[in-house]
Amino acid sequence: MAHQSSLREVNLGVVLRSVCAAPEPLSRAGVAATTGLTRSTVSRLADELVAGGLLEEGEAALGTPGRPAKPLRPSTRVCAVGLQVNAAHVAARLIDLRGEVVAESRSEPDLVGSDPIGALSLLADHLGTVLAATPQGGRVVGAGLALPGVVDGTGERLLLAPNLGWRDVAPWAGLREQLPEVPLSLGNEANLAAHAFTQPAPGRSGRSSHFLYVSGEIGIGGAVVTDSRVQTGRHGFAGEIGHMPFRPGDDPCPCGSDGCLERYAGRLAMTRRAGLPPSTTLAELDRLAEAGHEPSREAVDLAAEALGVVLAGAVNLLDVPMIVLGGEIGDLADRIAPRVQARLRARVMAADWMPLEVVRDADDVAGASGGALLHLARVVSDPAQHLAV
Repeated sequence: MAHQSSLREVNLGVVLRSVCAAPEPLSRAGVAATTGLTRSTVSRLADELVAGGLLEEGEAALGTPGRPAKPLRPSTRVCAVGLQVNAAHVAARLIDLRGEVVAESRSEPDLVGSDPIGALSLLADHLGTVLAATPQGGRVVGAGLALPGVVDGTGERLLLAPNLGWRDVAPWAGLREQLPEVPLSLGNEANLAAHAFTQPAPGRSGRSSHFLYVSGEIGIGGAVVTDSRVQTGRHGFAGEIGHMPFRPGDDPCPCGSDGCLERYAGRLAMTRRAGLPPSTTLAELDRLAEAGHEPSREAVDLAAEALGVVLAGAVNLLDVPMIVLGGEIGDLADRIAPRVQARLRARVMAADWMPLEVVRDADDVAGASGGALLHLARVVSDPAQHLAV
């Protein structure tokens, strides 16, 4: 009996994943063909997933031979919340099981050296806005918060976010009352953005399963993805590429080291070298460089050089064929990607035998998406635990 129950749970996941992964709605017969399960088994499991609120049935197609088939789709009433705070914006998203953004609320305050209480109060306002957009009869299955720093392994505390000026903060304390009995998680912004890039919707693969994600804002964060999984390391601190050395012994870094990549390719570093106000965006810096402002051009060129050199070392170590530029640094992608790619070609040992791409992630709050998608992925991997009763 226990074996039958276990087999049912496994097969529920097989059916739900096949529907979520399909680019178009599948009929029960289509699911059977995709999974290799019998039609009777698929029909029984699909009925259970529909009754449990994880799948929805469309209208039967008319005008076709035989019994009209009803297409199956992931539910629009099962949602998760993604939240993000960084030095330049606060955002909340509500995402459904199809990977669609149901609601978004955001603002762009300057949070460099900010008070966590004020910033998290603003985040609570955005959270309330998106929760109010939960579909009628819907439910929220989890909430994930992306922060630009080092988080502990419990999902409860931010240990350090240098560019925010935060240390040892429990961000869920002021948000938990809006999310009673909802699983909560806390993650590094770059790691969660990388998860969203490799799995843009629950059960659906993204553009690449092996890449380095570079998240550029005030500073530089990073994530390593292999086999579609974010590699966090033994203590959860992997991916801090912004603190790999470009010019050791040069510019001191707030992390305590010197010559870190962030001191050349972060927004504050570039605007400082260009002689511009710290509030200057990278899109504005790009326009100035394009218009012939020499200090801006030199700052962007140095950032591209630093990224190319450091990323080449990382590619030699990790053997990943793609670099993804995310966050605000994506606004410079057209200008810096060719130079970064040229450096990779020159410095990666296996460059003659492997593809090397530098691409942009256009979603500037991808960390929020990743925070939500991580919880939705748990629904897809174990639907038996998430069936509505």
